[in-house]
Amino acid sequence: MPAPRTIVFVVFQGMQISELAGPLDVFSVVNGIAETPPQRLPPELRGHTITVDDDPAAGDASPAQPYRLLTAAPGGRPITADGGLTVTVAHSLDDIAAGPDFDTLIVVGGDVQGPGAAQVVPELPALARKARRVASVCAGALLLAAAGLLDGYRATTHWASTALLAQRYPRITVEPDRIYVHDRNRWTSAGMTAGLDLALALVEDDHGRETAALVARVSVMFTRRTGGQDQFSAQMRAQPARTPAIRAVQQWLPDHLGDDLGVAELARRAGMSERQFARAFRTETGSTPAAFVEDLRVEAARRLLESSELTVGAIARQVGYRHGETLHRVFTRRLGTTPERYRQHFSTDKHPAKLEHADQVSADQTASSPPGMQTTR
Repeated sequence: MPAPRTIVFVVFQGMQISELAGPLDVFSVVNGIAETPPQRLPPELRGHTITVDDDPAAGDASPAQPYRLLTAAPGGRPITADGGLTVTVAHSLDDIAAGPDFDTLIVVGGDVQGPGAAQVVPELPALARKARRVASVCAGALLLAAAGLLDGYRATTHWASTALLAQRYPRITVEPDRIYVHDRNRWTSAGMTAGLDLALALVEDDHGRETAALVARVSVMFTRRTGGQDQFSAQMRAQPARTPAIRAVQQWLPDHLGDDLGVAELARRAGMSERQFARAFRTETGSTPAAFVEDLRVEAARRLLESSELTVGAIARQVGYRHGETLHRVFTRRLGTTPERYRQHFSTDKHPAKLEHADQVSADQTASSPPGMQTTR
């Protein structure tokens, strides 16, 4: 059986409180389920067990708790979050660095350009050497990057900081559209709510998919979004064109995804030559016409997978692909998952009979049903 895992949250003056409280609460729910006697659990939870070994090094953690949750800050002093809330911190960064190895280091975000964050950065390499895995929430990735801890890794962060991350740290492969990225023992997430997805992913990594789905349900959360899910829609990512003719094409496209959407046809609609249209479209929107169309088709397919009973083949044809296999290839390349698995995770009304080539419907389905319970902590 696994021993309790120590998770250290690094906080600093000007941190964003939700980026600490949200992920910390996910791990706390796991502890609450594990330490509650079965007879006190709601009926839905009684058949699920989370077991751990006693760990003398756990100190203030109950032997039954899978996670020992610590906060650490420079000097171990209380910190003030960006909303004015004061957080009492039990440990200094030096204490953690001088102590035993631990499981997970999580760096939260907030005012990462401020003096509080600057105090944290020099301490991170020593802390990371003690940890089995290193993670960040939102702009906390910028602090890991400043410490050199993301060099050679894939990573993401809040959409407003992805360009800065890529420009300032060219040795990092930035994936700007991802909710979270897991690359070896590095885990980075996008905005504050993506920190919940990251925490659930870490729970799944530790205790399996069923436990993660159960925690999502107890927390009245939708089941964990996959890291491949985009932060933004295609139209939000693309800049609106300045030229009225190109802007009109942008607005026309979402309602005509089943049409011929080659550059020649789009240029004809804009009243331009193909070369002129392709150059102007890319200059004004930041995307090629083909990439923009693909974005729209994938986005439309995602919505249909989430909300309809259509087969994958029918969805492919509706969004402009001749065959389901084409949608399958595009989906896998763009989102890192298949249409079938995406539907399993995100369908608002599960339709197992429609899951072509799908694996057995996962325990994640339980996470999207009404919980009918309160947290047992």
